[in-house]
Amino acid sequence: MRLLSDPLGRAWAALVALSLGSTMIATLVGRGALTGAEVTGAGAVILLLAWAKARVILDRYLGLAAAPFWHRGFSIVLGLYCAGLLALYLMG
Repeated sequence: MRLLSDPLGRAWAALVALSLGSTMIATLVGRGALTGAEVTGAGAVILLLAWAKARVILDRYLGLAAAPFWHRGFSIVLGLYCAGLLALYLMG
């Protein structure tokens, strides 16, 4: 459990968990377990998990959590970008 006491270790564990979540959802879609609107919802959830992974990378690995000005700026840009991607995905 020493790994989880280190901030980078927790970030790594979060990235692994988020990646596993994305993989599990994509596998359900690929095997045909989800249909219709469920597939669209699954795609949206995968995009949200990717956004969460980007936040972990920016906050922990690049150290933006320690720089409030840059953290806020990157959060706004990343949020707008992901919202745009989600809108495009839902329109298509």
